[in-house]
Amino acid sequence: MAITRTQIEAATEALRLVLEFARPADAVLRGFFREHRALGARDRAFVAESVYGVLRRKRTVDRLAPGAGPRGRLLAYLARCAGVSVREIAAALSPQEQAWLARVKARPLDDLTPAERAELPDWVVERLALPEAELLALARGLNEPAPLDLRVNTLRAERDAVIRSLRAEGIEAAPTPYSPVGVRVKGHPAINRHPLFANGTIEVQDEASQLVCFLVAPKRREMAVDFCAGAGGKSLMLGALMRSQGRLYAFDTSAARLARLGPRLARSGLTNVFPQPIASENDARVRRLAGKIDRVLVDAPCSGLGTLRRNPDLKWRMSPRDVQQLALKQAAIVRAAAALVKPGGRLVYATCSLLAEENEDVVRALLAERGDYRKLHCGELLAQQGIGIDTGEFLKLFPHLHGTDGFFAAALEKR
Repeated sequence: MAITRTQIEAATEALRLVLEFARPADAVLRGFFREHRALGARDRAFVAESVYGVLRRKRTVDRLAPGAGPRGRLLAYLARCAGVSVREIAAALSPQEQAWLARVKARPLDDLTPAERAELPDWVVERLALPEAELLALARGLNEPAPLDLRVNTLRAERDAVIRSLRAEGIEAAPTPYSPVGVRVKGHPAINRHPLFANGTIEVQDEASQLVCFLVAPKRREMAVDFCAGAGGKSLMLGALMRSQGRLYAFDTSAARLARLGPRLARSGLTNVFPQPIASENDARVRRLAGKIDRVLVDAPCSGLGTLRRNPDLKWRMSPRDVQQLALKQAAIVRAAAALVKPGGRLVYATCSLLAEENEDVVRALLAERGDYRKLHCGELLAQQGIGIDTGEFLKLFPHLHGTDGFFAAALEKR
C-alpha cells in the first residue's frame, strides 16, 4: 500500500521533535498525537513505527544519509531498513529526492564497525566488552520490539484461568517461560481497557521484573520495603506474594510517580501496601526503620540500557557522564537501604542496565564496605520456588537469551 504525503510529513515532524532528545520518545509522541488529532489510526501507526525504527537503526541510517535532516533520515530508513520500495513513496517525493534515494539504496554498507552493526554508541560497546558475535546477538535482541507481558494477581485468579479467558476473546496468550504468574500476549491488544485489567486481575509487567520479585520472596506477616517504587509495579507483586499480610512500604522521591500507584493499588485488592513519598534516601521516614525490615528491594534508577526494545532513544540520550553520576546515586541508595535490613534479612539490588559499573561494581563496593552482608546465589533462590532459570550467583537476563528486558539483580543476606 502506498505511503501518503501526509504520513511522510507527519513522521518527519515527529522525528524532528524526538531527535532533539530533550524528553523520552514515548512522551514526545504522545504530545505530538494530541496536537495532531486529525491523523487516523493507520497514520499514527506509521508515524510511531517509523520514528522508533529510525531510533533503533540510527547508526545505519547515519551512514546511509550522513548529514541528512529528519526527512532524509526517515526516507533512508524506509528505503533501506524497512524494505519500502521507492515506488511506494514516490508520490510523496520530489524528483530530486527520488534520485537521491536511489543513490542511498545503492550505497554499500560493508565497512561498518562492530558498534555500527550493533546500532549502539561506541562508548556502550566499549563498556560491554563482548566478543563481536555475542555483541551482535545481544544487539539483535535489543532491536526487536518487546512482547507484552502480564502478571496475574494471584489474590484474584489463577494463571490458567486468565489464559483461558483471554483466549476465549481471541487474544493469543501463553504462560511466560520462567515466571509462574506471567502471561505473554501476542500483539498489543488494548489491555488497559480489558475487564481483567479493570478489576485488578492482571497488570502489565515484564517477566524480568517479575523474576526480581521472586528473588525478594517476602513472606506473610513480614515487613518489606520497595525502596525505589516508582509507579508501584513491583510493590503490587510483592504485596501479592505476601498474600496481603504484613506491611510493605513503597518509597519513592517522586510523589507524582508514586501517585500513579494509588489507582493500581485500589484495583489490586491489597491492603498491606503503604506508599510513602520521601525527600531522599536519608529521609527520616527511612531512618526510623533501620534494622527492622525483613526484605528490601532496591530497583535503582539506572541508564535503562536493558530496556532498549521499548525505549530505543535511551542509547542516544545517555552519556558516559550520566552513567558515572547514576553509579554514585546507586551506591548512596543501596547503602541507605542496607541499613534497613534486620539480621537474617534480605536485600535485593536490581537494575535494568547492562553495564557492570551500575551492577556488579555497585554490589562489590557495598560488600567491601559492609562486612555483615554476604551474597546469595540467585539461581538457587529461584530454584527453591520452582523457577528453572540459573544465570549464576547474579540474575542476569538478556532479550536474545531469555526473551525479557535486560536485567541484573543481586541478592544479599545480612549476617
